[in-house]
Amino acid sequence: MNDKLIIETTDLTKTYRHYEKDTGLMGSVKSLFIRRYSSKTALSNFDFAVQKGEFIGLIGPNGAGKTTLVKMLTGIISPTSGTISVLGYYPNKLENAFKKQYAVVMGQKSQLFFELTASDTFMLFKELYGIPDETHKKNLDYFVDLFDVSQFLNVQVRTLSLGERMKMELIVALLHNPKVLFLDEPTIGLDAVAQKQVRHFLKEVNERSGTTIILTSHYMEDIKSLCKRCVVVNNGEKLYDGETDALFEKYQSHKKVTVTFAHETLLALPAECTLIEQSAYKASFLIPKGLTREILRELMKQNELDDITIEEEEIGRIVERIYHNTRTVVQ
Repeated sequence: MNDKLIIETTDLTKTYRHYEKDTGLMGSVKSLFIRRYSSKTALSNFDFAVQKGEFIGLIGPNGAGKTTLVKMLTGIISPTSGTISVLGYYPNKLENAFKKQYAVVMGQKSQLFFELTASDTFMLFKELYGIPDETHKKNLDYFVDLFDVSQFLNVQVRTLSLGERMKMELIVALLHNPKVLFLDEPTIGLDAVAQKQVRHFLKEVNERSGTTIILTSHYMEDIKSLCKRCVVVNNGEKLYDGETDALFEKYQSHKKVTVTFAHETLLALPAECTLIEQSAYKASFLIPKGLTREILRELMKQNELDDITIEEEEIGRIVERIYHNTRTVVQ
């Protein structure tokens, strides 16, 4: 493996085997003598290569195989077949030298100790990772200043808001200067302001420290604003691996528009639009990108609108569109 290639997988496959049992007491007794199993392939023949310093978006619907990939790259689960190398190590060996070179942050799981203060947690991780005093102080001062969280350092973690906790999660993950940072839905549940702060923080870390970052997210803005390259996964297969801008230019065909009305209104949409939901005072629909301005102008002429919100399409819809258009890897 060359010096710049820090993650490489070839034909990586993970198949889960599930035990099946009939319901009821008789089903339990029968299972003692006859066992039935089914299998599901979560990831299939997955080839993946990451260069040092890249910021890569990993996207796809729930159950696509994204988290399974991250778990194999970090050694949490072992592959069924194929080869895998991260920083020159086989992750599932869980060597201490390897574990000290990466970090994982999951939006729905915390590595903080809720009864401790954030400051105590940082000291605990300093000892766990054997971080030198000077490095610990330098990194902590930098991240605390970047996130502007000095006022929360001596507060119990359980009393922090979700946004404040996520900032602390990121700080504790980066204190030991990991070479690779794996992020699984880090902005889930955060408000718009906190999401923007987290994105700014991650961009700064990637550019300033050269930390390689693998990000999974369902938020379009996370992927589009941070990741020059993205990988689309569905049903365990890689459907796209290339420039993020090129992906969305090709497959993001609509904008999502939500309008609210000053008075009770039954909105009449042109045939080009797709209605998502409608009530007496609100409607959401999809507009083809090239017709957005023209259609909205007509709607504003015909209806007394109170407010308009224009959003990008959800990643799930884009992945669905990619999957229907091709079943082969696009590079």
